[in-house]
This record gives sequence, structure tokens and C-alpha cells, in this order.
Amino acid sequence: MAEDLSFHKVKKFFLSLIFFFLICSNSFSSNLKFQKIVDLEDPWGSSFINNDEIIVTEKGGKIKIVNVISKELLEVKHNLNFLVYGQGGLLDIIHQNNNIWISYSEDRGDWKTSTSIAKAKLNKNELNFENIFQANPPIDSGYHFGSRLVIKDNYLFATAGERGQGMIAQDPTKHPGSIIRIHLDGSIPSDNPKFEGKSNWLPEIYQIGVRNPQGLALSPFDKKVYMSNHGAKGGDWFGEAKKSENYGWKILGWGGTNYSGTKIGPKWKPGFTKAIQYWVPSIAVSAISIYNGQEFSEWNGHALITSLKDKSLRKLFFDDLSNIKEEIIFQDKIGRIRDIQIHPESGKIYFLAGNSLWLMENK
Repeated sequence: MAEDLSFHKVKKFFLSLIFFFLICSNSFSSNLKFQKIVDLEDPWGSSFINNDEIIVTEKGGKIKIVNVISKELLEVKHNLNFLVYGQGGLLDIIHQNNNIWISYSEDRGDWKTSTSIAKAKLNKNELNFENIFQANPPIDSGYHFGSRLVIKDNYLFATAGERGQGMIAQDPTKHPGSIIRIHLDGSIPSDNPKFEGKSNWLPEIYQIGVRNPQGLALSPFDKKVYMSNHGAKGGDWFGEAKKSENYGWKILGWGGTNYSGTKIGPKWKPGFTKAIQYWVPSIAVSAISIYNGQEFSEWNGHALITSLKDKSLRKLFFDDLSNIKEEIIFQDKIGRIRDIQIHPESGKIYFLAGNSLWLMENK
């Protein structure tokens, strides 16, 4: 009898806990206001160029500037030699100090493409880009380009997906499946791993062993670069970009399996970088941000994780890695979320979701 009473107490406790989290999740969602700013065509990357304007890439090849106040839309001409192939096209874009950097699937001939990065001076009429990086070798594949960009000091970090080639991510003599670190002009940092004990690594490579990383963010709090990565069937993760280290793809499966159902490898084992948070089954984790702003000031320092598959925004509190807390802020309200940007002044949040630019603010 005592054991039965104990079981019912435990069961009641867990049911109360589940109810509490459901209430919290619903309270988040009910306090949010969503507004569609403009419709776009398969938008991929975005960056504020001032407090009123955000520059956006469309995967199909267009670059547009959106005035988030007036909702005016301006198309910007450009000279990129891109190829829309599967998941490839125009990808991420970032602005700083009147300069623009963009990642894209570059047409390298005979259906071969690379995740490439180009730079231009900001010009609202026409962007004259020059390449500063190409992920080599070029590959005939429409899969897993990456590709996010983030600036930290005088460094440009970028993600290069493994193009569906699996174990290429374990080959540091090839760029696909790695984290890239270059200077803002494309030159090579003298303290990259190649020059500090990894002599067989390509000079641009900072970390290896990733699959299809579509999230990258600099924390304004601890100055670390964080990233998200798509697993296969299961095994999405959020973690830190760590110099000279290896996330293990395709030796590790991060909890997932091949789409055929066959096993890949363990979730993690010593000698490889361990992610901060894993999702099994996959949520198709996309862009991320470490929140810093006024609109949702109670979220400062928390990671905001967007999802394509379950169309959610999740919040991670990860100050204590032994006690990570995850909350779903909203789900299935604005479509598949591709990108997230925090307004530099107000802290309001903008999303590329579905085929639109959306604003989220407090009611």
C-alpha cells in the first residue's frame, strides 16, 4: 500500500510539472504579437543595415532591402555567379561598417558548386561583389551548403556544409564539413589551427566534423561563437565553435540514424567536441541568436533556436551546462523559420519564415 501511495505521489508531481510547463509555454505565446512586414520569395539570410532597413537574400538569386517601418521593398542588383541547385542559391548575408558579406552556392561549371563568400561595399542600387573564399573542392551536389556568417572583431566565421559527402567532414585537406575563420578581407589569420599544430589542415579551417550547420551567432556576453547543425534522421544540435576541434561527423551520429534507418555512430565519445544540446528526433534546427535587447530583456544571454520542421522558436538557458533549460516560445504560427534577427535598438525580433519577413514583439 505504501508503495502504491508513493507511486501516485510521484505521478501527481510529474503531471503537475507537465501542466506547469504547458502553462508557461502558453503564457509566452499569448503575450506575443506577430506582424507580417512583407512577402518575399524563399528568403534565406538577413541583416540590419540601419535601424529601419534590413537586407535580405532570396535563395532564387535576388537581394532586397526592406524598410521595416514603411514596408517599402527595394531590389538590389548584383554580380554574383551563383547556381540555384537543390538547397543552394543565395544564402546568408551580413552587414558591418558599410560593407556586405554574402555566402552563396557559386557556379564552378558542369553543375559543380562551392559554398563561397564574397564582399562588397554597401550600395543600395548595385552590389559589386568580389570573392574572398571558396570551399574546395567544388562538388556536384545540391545538398548541405551550410551556410551562416558571423563577425567577431576582425574575423569572419562561416559554416561550410559537407555537401552530402559524409566522411569528407573528417578530411581537413578539404573545406566541406568545417567551420571557416578568415579575416574580413579574406586573408588568413596567423593563429588558425594550421599554424598551431595542425599542419595538414587547410589554412582557413577552424574546426571540422560538421554536417549542415545553418546557425551561427556571436554572444555579446561571453564573446563566444555558437552554432547549430542539422543531424541526419535525428541528432540536431546546438554547440560552441571550438578551435582545432572535431564534432565527429560522420563517425558520430549525435543520436540520429541514416535515412535508411541504419546506424551511423554513437551520440558522442571522448576525443570529439560535445554539443551543448541535442534534439532527437530532429527539429530541423535553423538560425540561432544569443538574445541581447530591451523588448524581451528577461531573455538576455539566452540562446534563441529556430526550427524548420516544427516551425518553432525555442529558448535555451545554458549558463549551467549540467542543468540546461529549454522552453518552446511558440510553435506553428509563422511557418518554417529560416532566419532570426534582433533589432539593434529596440530588441524586437524579426524572422524570415515561410515566404515572408515577420516581426515579433510584446503585446
